[in-house]
Amino acid sequence: MIDSWKNFLQSQGARIANSTVLHYGDPAAERAAAAGGTIVADLSQLGVIAFRGDEAASFLQNQLTNDVRGLQADAAQWNGYCSPKGRLLGNFLVWRQGEDYCLQLSGDILPSVLKRLSMFIMRAKVQGRDASDEHVRLVVAGKQAAAMVSATMGVLPNTTMHTVSGEAGQVIRVGDDKFVLSVLPERAATVWQGLREAATPVGAPVWDWLRLNAGIPMIVAATQEQFVPQMVNFEVIGGVSFQKGCYPGQEIVARSQYLGKLKRRMFLAHVDAEAAPGDNLYSADIEGQATGTVVNAAPAPAGGFDVLAVAQVESAATQTLHLKAGNGAALTLKPLPYALPE
Repeated sequence: MIDSWKNFLQSQGARIANSTVLHYGDPAAERAAAAGGTIVADLSQLGVIAFRGDEAASFLQNQLTNDVRGLQADAAQWNGYCSPKGRLLGNFLVWRQGEDYCLQLSGDILPSVLKRLSMFIMRAKVQGRDASDEHVRLVVAGKQAAAMVSATMGVLPNTTMHTVSGEAGQVIRVGDDKFVLSVLPERAATVWQGLREAATPVGAPVWDWLRLNAGIPMIVAATQEQFVPQMVNFEVIGGVSFQKGCYPGQEIVARSQYLGKLKRRMFLAHVDAEAAPGDNLYSADIEGQATGTVVNAAPAPAGGFDVLAVAQVESAATQTLHLKAGNGAALTLKPLPYALPE
């Protein structure tokens, strides 16, 4: 987190730990605002890896799950990075900013992902760097988000997964009412104050709740190398191209898509207990071993936690899933905002 930006947020009432804004003094009120109003949140807990160079697009094309070569200058995409076994080491929101391809991911895995990707650059004309503190990144979501972003940034993408640049920085539209802003540090305080006219400042857990209820997973340290992309519905949200060339784990990802029915999928659920990424799930039909894993979790406005969880499809359809133990708190499944393949 940029020191001057951290000081500014603290002057606005932010409680910050390890570059993560926890809340602004009243977490319950912030969750309530997210449920029915418009919010603005700092994204310093997420990192950005930037790649630049004549061969940046071709390098990333050979490493990531989506079609980077097809990413236009005004577009954004979900993307993933797999191990040779087809398991996600990380996933990203990707956009182009000037000469850079920007990959936003969970901050706790940035060092390992950047190190691993950098190992394969070799003689390619491309450089990768940690660009997390080069811009201030915000997210604005809710009923008045579009109007507030347009008013403060002076520009607005017309469609989802598109971007547009203005004098203060770049706007990436990640949903009908959700916008990621990459703001020049010297303009960040002014943008923040403009957004605050109609948006409630909230901590990172509130944005986590909105994101996971949109069915968008985020791989963190506790869940690295646990899921092929389809297990976390990544092909459903447009994070995998099955027409591009090879990348690490591509054969396994393709096999999961075309050979037989996927046995594990990601579900949205509520549980009246505290949950965290990596927690195991259990069901009565599978004795002695876990039937699933929590991908992401966040406190819900009405209490308890909402979670994204990967589980055996059959178990989720016929059994009650329980958190951490066979007699643990029961999960109540909720509808995802998109349809899963049959």
